[in-house]
Amino acid sequence: MQEQADFPATLSVGEVARRSGVAVSTLHFYETKGLISSFRTPGNQRRYLRDVLRRVAFIRVAQRVGIALADIQAALATLPATAAPSRADWERLSATWRVELDERIAQLRKLRDTLDDCIGCGCLSIDRCRLRNPGDKLSEKGAGPHRLLVRGQTD
Repeated sequence: MQEQADFPATLSVGEVARRSGVAVSTLHFYETKGLISSFRTPGNQRRYLRDVLRRVAFIRVAQRVGIALADIQAALATLPATAAPSRADWERLSATWRVELDERIAQLRKLRDTLDDCIGCGCLSIDRCRLRNPGDKLSEKGAGPHRLLVRGQTD
């Protein structure tokens, strides 16, 4: 790669941090997890190819919507190590997360809309609540907050 004075082909870790809005320590963490990669100059300075900026943006957006780092890592593993994710890549990868995100959204809405019913009365006992769970009927479904969970709900 040939570098131009005002448009370098590679970026230092500090430049990547500044341009991406991510701390240097976070970049090092991403690198140890195999999410991004760098190389060393003859002077032992860490350098990144420019495509790392898009990969870091991809990681940040995915984390922001609640995707686990392991899932992000698996998604990035389907791309060439030195390629920036394209719009088509993002659409393909995000489609795999859509169902999970829809479930989370439904769960958060359910929590938002029903949590105050339990807390509002002050009893804080979903298992014995005469209004929400008369006769503790939900115990037949096993342990857990059945009224608040969305996944697999039948009532």
